[in-house]
Amino acid sequence: MKKILIANRGEIACRIIQTAKAMGLQTVAIYSTVDRLLPHVDLADESYCVGEAPSRESYLNIGKIISIAKQSGADAIHPGYGFLSEKAEFAQAVSEAGLIFIGPSAEVIHKMGDKLEAKALAKAADVNLVPGSATSLTAITEVQEFVRDHGYPILLKAAAGGGGKGMRIVRDDSELQEGFDRARSEALSAFNDDRIFIEKYIETPRHIEIQILADHHGHVIHLGERDCSLQRRHQKVVEESPSPFITEELRQAMATQAVALAKAVGYTSAGTVEFIVSPRGEFFFLEMNTRLQVEHPVTESIYGLDLVEWMIRIARGEHLTIQQKDVKPWGHAIEVRLYAEDPSANFLPSAGKLVHFRPSITEAVRFDCGFTEGDTVPIYYDPMLAKIITHAPSRPQALHKLSQYLQEMLISGITTNQDFLLRLLSTPEVREGHYHTHFIQEVIEELVGDKVAITDAEQKQFIQAAIAILGQELTTDSRYVVIIGTQTVEECTYQATFKWKYQRKLFSLSFEGQQVIGRYATTNGKHLLTINGLTQEVNVVNAQHWPAVKHLKFESSSQDNKTVKAPMPGTIIALPARVGQQIKKGEPLAIIEAMKMENILRSQQEGVISEICVQNGENLSRDQVILRFA
Repeated sequence: MKKILIANRGEIACRIIQTAKAMGLQTVAIYSTVDRLLPHVDLADESYCVGEAPSRESYLNIGKIISIAKQSGADAIHPGYGFLSEKAEFAQAVSEAGLIFIGPSAEVIHKMGDKLEAKALAKAADVNLVPGSATSLTAITEVQEFVRDHGYPILLKAAAGGGGKGMRIVRDDSELQEGFDRARSEALSAFNDDRIFIEKYIETPRHIEIQILADHHGHVIHLGERDCSLQRRHQKVVEESPSPFITEELRQAMATQAVALAKAVGYTSAGTVEFIVSPRGEFFFLEMNTRLQVEHPVTESIYGLDLVEWMIRIARGEHLTIQQKDVKPWGHAIEVRLYAEDPSANFLPSAGKLVHFRPSITEAVRFDCGFTEGDTVPIYYDPMLAKIITHAPSRPQALHKLSQYLQEMLISGITTNQDFLLRLLSTPEVREGHYHTHFIQEVIEELVGDKVAITDAEQKQFIQAAIAILGQELTTDSRYVVIIGTQTVEECTYQATFKWKYQRKLFSLSFEGQQVIGRYATTNGKHLLTINGLTQEVNVVNAQHWPAVKHLKFESSSQDNKTVKAPMPGTIIALPARVGQQIKKGEPLAIIEAMKMENILRSQQEGVISEICVQNGENLSRDQVILRFA
């Protein structure tokens, strides 16, 4: 093997090219017409256009990819992950063309790619299975029979694929028909195969996977587990190893079954056996991924191995020289996936030009990426921009390094999940390792919605940063009044050390023994600060001028179509609105005194007032209902 074609794009193509070059191998990249300027194209020794932007015309075009491999003189193909990596017909076509497929055989890919066949093979290898159907469902009556024996909730799943497609949770009879119909329809659309099957649904499980390596000479080892339970839309977003949940006894039990399954199916190359684990520690086979996983770097970090190198060596027919007794993990590794998506809009993917894309440069953190500043993120492919991986002696240290790195990144031009990741990593549940596969769904509003709150420590940081940035525009006075969103803070003094970074786009703030990295931007005259993934509008007023300010006019962000709530704690000093009154947008509804200031609460809509829930002189708490519209 002297030259490898990488049948993929972006981050994973760069990753494979780097290892291949380190091994003295030549590399060939392919690219679609919209990807011609991406880094993997220049990183490879040769590169060829594989077709137009849509995947079916480029990265899924088996005939064209093999033609390029032959044209370039490549003698092997690495599929990466996604696209054709788990397509048995691709592995077969590569072999029939006289090329080496860097992965398992087409036969094994086919067996493990069909979920029902994979379950049958797992059962034969004495691997734990979730109660479920052994064959595909032909009628809804079969589901009803299963429910009579096992009860709700149940999970309907596509037999021919995964990734959350063709998957429906059904919790009672009222959801059954729709769940059955939609699961079959999605399976047909995604995999051209409408077969579905049923499993008992395990509530609040962990998603744990065991990494294996197997050569062509009967040697199989495992490389511990990865915890992939932090997911959105059934897709992983944070992965770590070792799992903060798994005991040594449970680890060994799962690994033993994973190795047994790999041996039973004749697996070769790197692969992953995935399990779901109940809160009580019961584990059940989920599926086998017959390829390299996105999250493989966390395993590489704690075991000091290069999985891509071993995939290549195994494909060349080499013996696996690592014995199980020699495999010893060190420390803790965590990976986050940086996506071009909007978490506040149900993680809707975003596309466009990366106007700023400046990761921190440090050897202490691994940054696997397929884009550079100025590149355009297209609409045609997976929205992942990069993977950030930290490795440290302990889990808290790895988490701290990861948060610091995310804070120091400057990204603009498109919406990403950068701030969402920061908020997620700072939750007590994630900090303590107490999460499950539905955790993000349960707390999403606290991460990106109206329930997001500023902690006392964050409030102090916002105050000091606001004074440092905006206080210099005022007269020289040592005391200020800071407004964060709609909340007025008492008089403050400046106590921090402040420095600008990246042409006044990022800043560092040293305050009370901690260093904080934040972002500053102005939009439509508003001053916006982002600290720890939370963005707030800020204003600063010289304290000696503050008594002269009679009113602060604002529109409440706590209004919905029917209810108006107090945006801050305070006292009602006037109620100009009356029950039955027709209100126009912008008219005053109440005047609230807070922090020595009268705040006029104005309507954001037209309507008729049906109820006033407070009275003059009443003390309000934040979000207390003031009035309702009909």
